[in-house]
Amino acid sequence: MDNKATYARLLAVPAIWGGTFIAGRIVALALPATVAAALRFVIASVALLVMVRILEGGLPRLDRRQVLATLLLGATGVFAYNLFFLGALSRLPASRTSLIIALNPIVTIAVDTLLSPAEKLGPKRWLGVGLALFGVWIVIARGDLLAAAGSPIGTGELLMFGGVCAWTVYTLIGRHVLAGLSPLGATTWAALWGTLLLIVVAAFDWRGVDSDAFTLPVVSSLVYLGVLGTAVAFVWYYRAVKALGAARTVIFNNLVPVFGATFGVLLLGEPVSPSLIVGGVIALSGVMLVTRP
Repeated sequence: MDNKATYARLLAVPAIWGGTFIAGRIVALALPATVAAALRFVIASVALLVMVRILEGGLPRLDRRQVLATLLLGATGVFAYNLFFLGALSRLPASRTSLIIALNPIVTIAVDTLLSPAEKLGPKRWLGVGLALFGVWIVIARGDLLAAAGSPIGTGELLMFGGVCAWTVYTLIGRHVLAGLSPLGATTWAALWGTLLLIVVAAFDWRGVDSDAFTLPVVSSLVYLGVLGTAVAFVWYYRAVKALGAARTVIFNNLVPVFGATFGVLLLGEPVSPSLIVGGVIALSGVMLVTRP
């Protein structure tokens, strides 16, 4: 594979994922989180099934252990994460939410280090953990650290932290439990399990949804989230992992909150505050220190 084409697709992936915060914000303001998440993954599951058929000849068969593992992946990375993600976006601007989610690699690496004695973080990487947490705290506190220390964190921030924790569990399960499955096959099964769970929960909220809520921007955002934000970006990302290696590829994940915050300002007209810029730069610097091979 041509490396220029690989890098072009790899640069497009964080841009696509950054765009999911904009699409998610549009959908979250129009639909209940359960309904929005279920519709997103109905679309995503269809797209993933088409891709796994074209690229790998169809869904792999699962043994009992893999059934349980993919079910756990669907329950955490699809079901729980997306309810938290869309719930947070219904309460917070996309730019702020995208910077909070920058904690994903920080929390994942820190938890993995605690669970795996063989994995050690050096002083520079622990410094990165501290910087990332401090930067996100500046964003959450809107620059008033003393006032924020004495007040409870808002519901939107708590939901997004819940999403970070759900994604951490999803990542660690995928890294340590699954064996004998391709990333695309495992993700397709996880999407199918997660979609079933979301449909069950969404059934309770569906009656309260007005058909007028399905405007062109909402429908377009759902398709974007399902096809581009899930299926296409996933395939491009793992093709890059195969061609360039995981260590080089994962660095590009640091661009996701950059694109998310930028798109929030440019496309949704969200305000740019000094605390958003300062906190974002500090948080991303910490993430770079931790994720740097």
